[in-house]
Order: sequence, then C-alpha cells, then structure tokens
Amino acid sequence: MSIQSCLFGELPSGENIDLFRLTNAQGLKVEILTLGATLRQVSLPAANAADVTITLGHAALGSYIDKACYFGSTIGRVCNRIANGTFELEGRKYQLATNDHDRHHLHGGDLGFDRRVWLGQATALAGEDRVTLRRVSPAGEEGYPGNLEVEVIYCLTDDNRLRIEYTASTDQPTPVNLTNHAFWNLAGPNATILDHELLLCAQTYLPVDETLIPTGEQRRVADSPMDFRHFQRVGGQIDQVPGGYDHCYILDKQEMSFAKAAVLSDPQSGRSMEIYTTEPGIQFYSGNFLDGSDGQGQRMFQQHGGLCLEAQKFPNSVNYQSFPTTVLKPTETYRQVTEHRFAW
Repeated sequence: MSIQSCLFGELPSGENIDLFRLTNAQGLKVEILTLGATLRQVSLPAANAADVTITLGHAALGSYIDKACYFGSTIGRVCNRIANGTFELEGRKYQLATNDHDRHHLHGGDLGFDRRVWLGQATALAGEDRVTLRRVSPAGEEGYPGNLEVEVIYCLTDDNRLRIEYTASTDQPTPVNLTNHAFWNLAGPNATILDHELLLCAQTYLPVDETLIPTGEQRRVADSPMDFRHFQRVGGQIDQVPGGYDHCYILDKQEMSFAKAAVLSDPQSGRSMEIYTTEPGIQFYSGNFLDGSDGQGQRMFQQHGGLCLEAQKFPNSVNYQSFPTTVLKPTETYRQVTEHRFAW
C-alpha cells in the first residue's frame, strides 16, 4: 500500500487544499481532498488499459468552489432536506439557510461541510491506510446550535474495502446527520448508470411531496417501480418515477447494526460494489439533475451519468417524531460506519 499527498490548489482566501492518494496492493486508488472532506476519486485497475475512474469529480479546485454538485463531499451538519429550513429543539425554534429553491434547507446550507476546509492527516497501518479529517463547526454556523467537533476517517484496505468512519460531539443539543455524496458509475466515462443493476436491502421507503420532502408515510416497495429487493436495471422503470429516483429507503436491519445495504453492479464490465452501513436508511439518487457540465478528463456529466447511494438517517427527521432521531446531545457521541467493497 502507498500514501501520497500534494497541493491540489489554493482558495481565494489563500488557504491551501491538499490531496491525499491511497493505493492498495491490488491497484485500487482513492483520492481525498481537504476541501469538504471530499472523496474526489475512486479508480479501479483494468486489464490492458488505464485505470477506470468510477466516481464523478472535478478536474480543478475552482469547479468544487463554483458548483454545488456535492461530488464526493462530506455532507453536514444535516444531509438531505429539512422542510422550510426550520425545526424546534428544547422549546426554541431555529431558522436555517433555505438554499433549496429558497424554500428548504439542503445538505447543510449555503456553506455546508462540503465547502469548508478540513485538517487532514494520513496514517499507514498494517493492512490499511487512512486519512483523518477534522473540523469544528461553530455554534450558529448555517443557523445550527452548539459547537460540533467532527471527524471523518477514510480507510483503504488491501482486500478492496473503502471504509468511512464518522464521529461527532457537541456542547449543546443539535441535529446531526452525516453522509458522503459520492456519485458512482461503474461503467466509467461517457456511460450512464441506466444499465447498472441495483439491489437495495429495503422493503419500505419514504414517499416525498413535489418538493422532495418526505410525507411521513413509510410505504412498502412491493409491486412498484421502487422495488429493488432483487437486482433490477436502474433504468428499467425510471420513467414511471416522476423526476427519477431521489428517495430514502428504510433498510432491513436493526438500529446501529452493521449490515449490507446495497449492491451495485455493471454487467458489461463485471465491476461491482457492496455497501454496508450502521445507518437506518440509504438515499438512492439517480443523477436526475446532472446537466452536462465538464468534469475530469473532458468527461461530461450527462443526466444519469452517476448515481448516489448515501447512507444516512431519514430526511427531515428533526421534524418527525416517528423517524429515528437526529438530535445529538452533549452526553452522546455520534458514530457512523459505512463501507464500500469493490470487485472487478
């Protein structure tokens, strides 16, 4: 295994953004940025060819600053949406940034964790290399209460596992729901994910309203285009889902148990990825809003050019007592482990 680091670029503020590159014995490569604790790139070796990049990402730092695509970024304090950007906690009402069509709070706000600079450090251990990223989110940032200390650790192993470990602690009660927003395309450049096959370990999902806020209902997937309990082609019934998939699935697992959540495969190349997590839900997003802008190596991010499988607690949980709580108290420590297992 090997670890390399270099300067990726400089922000207008003068802050340096570092890139860490981890490579395992099988040739699996992972790149991580200190901007947004971002998983910039995952590349797999290919027979008689150059490595194949299976994530979407930008070639230059400026695009990460200018665009809000969240490619591979750590999302927080709260991923996904909070209705109307408001919630009540211990008798006090909080107003957050409404950066989703000026109505809802999305992915932590105008300057969420994806646009913050993290302190990064690489460490080589027996059988795995890791990059640890830390930051303190001060009280009032994007409207949230409490000072939140956050740590994200990316671990790459020689048996082709990429594990992401999250921890957080606070000095006041505050909502916390972290995830990684990687866009995956196992087919590589210039393909869509419509011919990928997907399995989700979920019998129920959360229906949403026209603004993508969960209605509060927990609906069974059976006999609907939402059913991925067995491998289904992603594009097989996508036309029957208005706007495409952007829904949270309720995983068939006990709370905080580490269990399989999803399997994604590309039948043509033979590449596959399994996802295991401690989280109760996984957001499946089919890249509906990708608009054809440039990415790495002249790659065009066409509609459905990548998909997201984001392990998390349920969207808008802070406003639904029936959903698992996202409120972290000073006496508690937030913990999450999500692992990606690759084969090719």
